[in-house]
Amino acid sequence: MSESNFIDALRWTDEAKEKLQNIPFFVRPQAKVRIEALARQAQQEVVTGDLVEQARLEFGQ
Repeated sequence: MSESNFIDALRWTDEAKEKLQNIPFFVRPQAKVRIEALARQAQQEVVTGDLVEQARLEFGQ
């Protein structure tokens, strides 16, 4: 029996990781959760720099 995959960690590109590091450390964990939620809504398995930028614009960070 396979495990549920909805909690699997998404892969992040190097560019996306770099952009995440530019987010203030005290909101970074919350931002990461929201970015990954956006990726899942878009049915993307990889978080890209463009997606991080889109999230930043949407969430005003």
